[in-house]
Amino acid sequence: MSAARLGWMGGTFDPIHCGHLDVAIAARAALKLEQVYLVPARVPPHRGAPVASTEDRLTMVTLAATAHDWLRVSDIELAGSGPSYTMDTLDRLEAGGTSLPSLHVITGADAFAEILTWKGVPDLLDRCPFVVVSRPGFPAPALRRVLPTLAHRMVDAIDCDLAARPSIFLVDAPTAPVTATEVRARAASGTSLEGLVPATVASYINRHELYQGVA
Repeated sequence: MSAARLGWMGGTFDPIHCGHLDVAIAARAALKLEQVYLVPARVPPHRGAPVASTEDRLTMVTLAATAHDWLRVSDIELAGSGPSYTMDTLDRLEAGGTSLPSLHVITGADAFAEILTWKGVPDLLDRCPFVVVSRPGFPAPALRRVLPTLAHRMVDAIDCDLAARPSIFLVDAPTAPVTATEVRARAASGTSLEGLVPATVASYINRHELYQGVA
């Protein structure tokens, strides 16, 4: 029996918002993933330090995941003390018995545009498939032009051969034009978060007065 096809979506999630969830939904549909794991980073390697605490970010991700029975949450990256590098996480997963060819690393096209700065590239791209979903202003197909040295690895996630060598699957799907920066700013000003984050997350942010005083 083949291993279950899984999705693995890391991020700061400060906070998780509807854009993140749209990326997960689009990736799951395109690659027929059975489950998608949301993985909060303790220390994001390519972004500034999170505003919300580790505990608050994990709680918000857990609340968001309850909206879909195929979403799961992993706290594997919260246990470490240093930057949450995908390469290191894959090492831990493989050591624990996870079949990396069945694990699909999901990311937005805006984040993937910086993939050449990630630890372990290009070897990282040989370890498991990547699924890259369009974000507003960053259409996934444009990555062939942005990253010409990786263009030969990129395939459109429509009628693609899922059994091929680890590839970069491009998913051109609409995702909500929401950023965590915008959510934090609206929360700080007391503006409604409706439509930007799941209702359960909005309630948690308001109840715990997260992001108050954030410039």
